[in-house]
Amino acid sequence: MILQKGQGAQINPHNKFNIHTTERESSYQNYLQQEGEEEVSKLEVIETFPKTVVNKVPSPDIPMDWSLNPYQGCEHGCAYCYARVTHEFWGYSAGVDFERKILVKKNAAKLLEARLSSKSWEASPIVLSGNTDCYQPLERKLEITRECLEVFLKYKHPVGIITKNALIQRDLDIIKELQELNLIQVVVSVTTLDDNLRRLMEPRTASVKRRLQTIEKLSKLGVPVTVNMAPIIPGLNSHEVFDLLAQVKNAGAIDANYTMIRLNGPIADVFTDWIQRYFPDRADKVINQITSVHNGSLGNSLFGKRMRGSGRIAEHIDTTFKLARKNTFGSVPKIKLDTTKFRKYSKGQLELF
Repeated sequence: MILQKGQGAQINPHNKFNIHTTERESSYQNYLQQEGEEEVSKLEVIETFPKTVVNKVPSPDIPMDWSLNPYQGCEHGCAYCYARVTHEFWGYSAGVDFERKILVKKNAAKLLEARLSSKSWEASPIVLSGNTDCYQPLERKLEITRECLEVFLKYKHPVGIITKNALIQRDLDIIKELQELNLIQVVVSVTTLDDNLRRLMEPRTASVKRRLQTIEKLSKLGVPVTVNMAPIIPGLNSHEVFDLLAQVKNAGAIDANYTMIRLNGPIADVFTDWIQRYFPDRADKVINQITSVHNGSLGNSLFGKRMRGSGRIAEHIDTTFKLARKNTFGSVPKIKLDTTKFRKYSKGQLELF
């Protein structure tokens, strides 16, 4: 069995939609430079041409109203990623394709500006990204996320960021200005403190050390940083809750939350193949525990249940996390970003810039 290092998925599950996309851009060599890197890999970068990039989030169990995703597909290669299934809508597989065929929205900043300057828009926090990571390695070259942050600062509009990549440190200059206006909060995903596990499960993400450093640097700027232990995987990282929360609190995080792993559709095939390859000694145990928290299934799409699961193991994890959170962070005030500073520009005013 030959393992392809530097990627999470080792297979390309069948795409049930069986469609094809013809817009393509030449492949290029993307060289990772930050700590935690894996071997160099080829990417296929495919430009898309959306008419809008700000999307309403209808899910009642997701704490955001609006999201903006500059990229579809993600180089990080996390074996468990819930966003993998969305790649099928573009005609690709949720497996290796998800990590190697990246669709980009190069005009995202212009579309964002058009939305913010429209007559109907009322200020409400927009989250980067909610689906795939806005600071995945390709962002180092394209800087689409940075361009979007410049638009948010220009309009004095609140923004949230979700990432597991230390590349966010590149944009601390803009983030500092947003923070001084109470216009930004950041969620850093920290799944494990075990960097060996991280390297196998999230092969092209920042190391644990770099993530803790990122939390520290953001916190020192006064940016409210919350950590998301996402996902918790029974039998794999579920024992780390107390230690992980203590470490991120020490780095400056003000709060922490979690989600339970859920393996919908072809993601179940990707993850099952991955864990059988890398952890054959405990693969059956982990898979059985995942099914136990989702009523006998690896996946779960039910609002109110999909993020937490149910049953004895899920209840134990929930109780443990709540206790650890209370002991570590105490009473946490709700973060409220400022929407009153938002300023629209007329067409004439925009021409002055």
